[in-house]
Amino acid sequence: MNTAAHSSKSAAQTLAAYATSLKYEDIPAEVLTRAKACILDTIAVASFGASLPWCRIVNEYSLQNSAPGKATVLGTSLKVRAPFAALANGAAGHAFEMDSLVQPGVGVHVGTSLLAPGLAIAQESGASGKELLTAFVAGSEIMYRVGDASRHSPEKLGFHSPGLTGVFGGAVTAGLLLKLDSARMALALGIGGSLCSGLLEFSKSGGGMVKRLHLGRAAEGGVMAASLARDGFTGPDQVFEGKFGFFKVFCDEVDPPRLTAGFGSTWHTMKTMMKRYPCHITAHVPVTAVLELKAAHGIKGEDIASINVASSEKMVSHHNIPEPQDITMAQYSTPFCVALAFFSDPRDPKAFSEAAIADTQIRALCRKVTLQADHELVKDNQLATRLTVTLKDGRVITHEAREFPGMPRRPLTDAELREKFDRVVTGIAPATAARLFEQFAALETVKDVSALEFI
Repeated sequence: MNTAAHSSKSAAQTLAAYATSLKYEDIPAEVLTRAKACILDTIAVASFGASLPWCRIVNEYSLQNSAPGKATVLGTSLKVRAPFAALANGAAGHAFEMDSLVQPGVGVHVGTSLLAPGLAIAQESGASGKELLTAFVAGSEIMYRVGDASRHSPEKLGFHSPGLTGVFGGAVTAGLLLKLDSARMALALGIGGSLCSGLLEFSKSGGGMVKRLHLGRAAEGGVMAASLARDGFTGPDQVFEGKFGFFKVFCDEVDPPRLTAGFGSTWHTMKTMMKRYPCHITAHVPVTAVLELKAAHGIKGEDIASINVASSEKMVSHHNIPEPQDITMAQYSTPFCVALAFFSDPRDPKAFSEAAIADTQIRALCRKVTLQADHELVKDNQLATRLTVTLKDGRVITHEAREFPGMPRRPLTDAELREKFDRVVTGIAPATAARLFEQFAALETVKDVSALEFI
């Protein structure tokens, strides 16, 4: 799309025009493949998340407040109305730090933000697999651009970015499945701006269950915004660039041209990455470096005198949590994740537990981890890490790592994707899980998403 030709339009109108004009046939095969992998990954992590205490609370809330519906709460036998399914599945997808995001990071969680509203509306409307895939990709392309234009700066102000950007992506995904035209899609984006929410205080003073709710509320907000817009409810045209719009209120730094750049030529969906470990993405390369050091040198946690982790400024400012108080803070803490990886298999969600938080050896090593910002190291990759381990016998071992399996330059293979799927879909019978995987691996052939079986 030539954005110059749309200079008289608001940003929301330009985004809406792109989204509503996108056709399945316009999307390159590799983009569709990445979208399907992301959907499969999200189904797995949401099915796992549904069994956790905080998600059981959200599921019960959804059940008690929704009329009977057609939308599945993943990992359960519950069927509720679309807004409540989006809320529950959004919370479940983000329930244990295993859901997909992007590299370079722009404050978006692709799978949870888009599949939760998309699946709910697709089931209610009887949409096809191709329609769901198209809506998912459109939502991904818009949501990435919102995060990119915001320069990931909402988190400098204390907002949890996916709770903001997810509303816009969800509104586009739900809106396409509701068959909104361009004008009403722009209204959905305008409405969505007033539904953004999520504070980072959980990372500083506990109460981490609320972090899981941020993605649920974003998904629910996407459904609400699209549904209201369908019925003629209005929102501001200049929701992004206006005097009291998204950029002025939620952002510390912005680059507005990124919001509408490269439609049809740059496919940001290809920047989607799947997590390998159930912890914050900032810890993924440090944890990978730990596993590589253990394999190469046989290092054990009890051998270590101190650890220094060099990486991004954000790792230091947001993730230096030496005394995590609950699981959410532990998963958000780079020192804790590094320490745990020396004693356990970090690929196993069960390793991140209350027992691990109380483990005296892990806690002792966590206190020996220092973080430092190295701007040169991360100038072209904010996740790059240098791990320096000082052993009790005086040896010092340094290891630099730049990637983990699942990043765009090192995507999960089909076998690795299936291995993660099977590892985390623990609440479903193996035969059912296998059928679920096969159904969504061939999503483009599905005529009616509401006919798919989840349990």
